[in-house]
Amino acid sequence: MSQITQCGAIALHIERVQLAEKLGFSAVWLRDVPFNVPAFGDAGQTYDPFVYLGILAGLTERIALGVASIVLPLRHPAHVAKAAATADVLSGGRLILGVASGDRPEEYPAIDAPFADRGASFRESYRYIRKMSDSWPRFDNQRGRLRGEMDMLPKPVSGKLPLLITGSSQQSPEWLAAHGDGWMTYPRSAESQARVIQDWRQRMQAIGRRNQPVLQPLYIDLTENPDTPPTPIHLGLRMGIHPLREYLRSRQEMGVNHIALNLRFNQADIESTLKRIADELLPEFQHKARDR
Repeated sequence: MSQITQCGAIALHIERVQLAEKLGFSAVWLRDVPFNVPAFGDAGQTYDPFVYLGILAGLTERIALGVASIVLPLRHPAHVAKAAATADVLSGGRLILGVASGDRPEEYPAIDAPFADRGASFRESYRYIRKMSDSWPRFDNQRGRLRGEMDMLPKPVSGKLPLLITGSSQQSPEWLAAHGDGWMTYPRSAESQARVIQDWRQRMQAIGRRNQPVLQPLYIDLTENPDTPPTPIHLGLRMGIHPLREYLRSRQEMGVNHIALNLRFNQADIESTLKRIADELLPEFQHKARDR
């Protein structure tokens, strides 16, 4: 891709993010994929998410800025904590930091990290980032140690970074229920999705935690015919806007708080699709969200 083409692509993406904000969408989501691994069929995201967040923080005003998700074992947690807190402050507290253990084995040798140990590395990095919200932190773990003699600035706007755990991240169900300010889980059948959400909430209730939000991504290919029945595509569905409305209603009823719609496979014009969703679906779900 030439430099001119890349500049045009980034400008178009920023325009789309600004359009999403203007139309009333609640969040925009970035990915963290350091390397282009051909076996996975896509480059993930070309640009570093934290640099990208800095741009979006300055060019938007209200929309939440999410990363789904930073692969903790591939980065040092000190750098993640610093960059994330910076993006949070620059955006006025709009950052949602998704974190994950990673699923691309080919990336790990590039930084001399064992893929098999990514679960333990994830936990240690998670604890490290949590401690960076403290003033003059003290702790000692496998990713580093501090003795209260130095601090990290800036601090997140709300006092701590909102950490959203993605999938299982190689952790037990008990660990997932005890940690995290939310959970991003993958699309499943209605019966399976309702079951895993209920299980997660019951585990939180058993340890005295209040409910945390559930997020789900969904690839969609929205057809011109509003009644096109759902047919499967990769991690999502091709369908008309009426079945999409019913899908969103059913997920809301089972406890999903936010769905990140991915238009990568959408065959219609992206801008027109965003406007159509905003006109025909957002008012209903924004109203319900305020009432909950």
